[in-house]
Amino acid sequence: MMPPRIGITLGDPGGVGPEIVLKAIQKRSSLPEGSFILFGSHEVFETQKKSLSWQDKDAVEYSFVDVETRFSEIKTGEPAQENGKLSFSSFIKAVEMARSLSLDAIVTAPISKHSWNLAGIKWAGHTEYLHSLYPEAIMSFFSENLNVALFSHHLPLKKALRRVNKKSLENFFSLLHKHIRKIGEKQYRYLVAGLNPHAGESGMLGHEEEKEIMPAVEAARKKGIPIDGPFPADIIFRMARSHSDNIVIALYHDQGLIAFKLDSFDTGVNVTLGLPFVRTSPDHGTAFDIAGKNLADPRSMIHAICLAGRFAAGQR
Repeated sequence: MMPPRIGITLGDPGGVGPEIVLKAIQKRSSLPEGSFILFGSHEVFETQKKSLSWQDKDAVEYSFVDVETRFSEIKTGEPAQENGKLSFSSFIKAVEMARSLSLDAIVTAPISKHSWNLAGIKWAGHTEYLHSLYPEAIMSFFSENLNVALFSHHLPLKKALRRVNKKSLENFFSLLHKHIRKIGEKQYRYLVAGLNPHAGESGMLGHEEEKEIMPAVEAARKKGIPIDGPFPADIIFRMARSHSDNIVIALYHDQGLIAFKLDSFDTGVNVTLGLPFVRTSPDHGTAFDIAGKNLADPRSMIHAICLAGRFAAGQR
């Protein structure tokens, strides 16, 4: 079997994306076997190489897709319109190649949602754009200690809470299970978080658990899905931690991401499920405060590349 073809975007050129990509591909022994294609500005890439005292001898072999864009100056350490245009163009080119079956996986370095907005790009991030192409796309997070899938992600909390109903939950459980099975790695068990304190305390602290969440869990279980809950959100992550076959289903963004990033910030990986190709990303952002200072930790990027290779092999 041929090694997977993995595309890697450089992300926002004003953030730590180019730095962590370069640091990652310099560690050949830490990465999976694969064919690597980088996407971004070759000028930015070469500038970053000089600042890191690049050494070819230990790096993986790669090719480069130079995304043509006109910019007068790359602004480091802050959102900028031209940075947003460049990071979006690089991402779109990688997605086009993946959709044409020229790539098995895409690993995306962090972008700035603010930069995209300044550039007039309507999507809030990578996942939202992919969801516009593939409506079954699901945002999930994997690490050595903890796995989390988000029922809703970049939504205001009031909107996210309105989505918690039996029909939507049951549909989500089925989609998640279908897409997880495509990875082909192992049998996962799903643990559903409650919405209210103490998972509603038998109706004393809210009725969503009894009226919406429990019926959805029971319906999913009748379909053969290995799922349990709802469990109180203040204990569910402790229950799942260090059990690699467990996936916590969080009902809104911060319910899942506060726990995940507290536990796995340096090694966690964002995975978009429900695509015909694999897409992963570090679970952190552009880190504008340390951009250009050679302080960025590449471990999350390395894990993202490794997981992309593993999941791509599982989907074949």
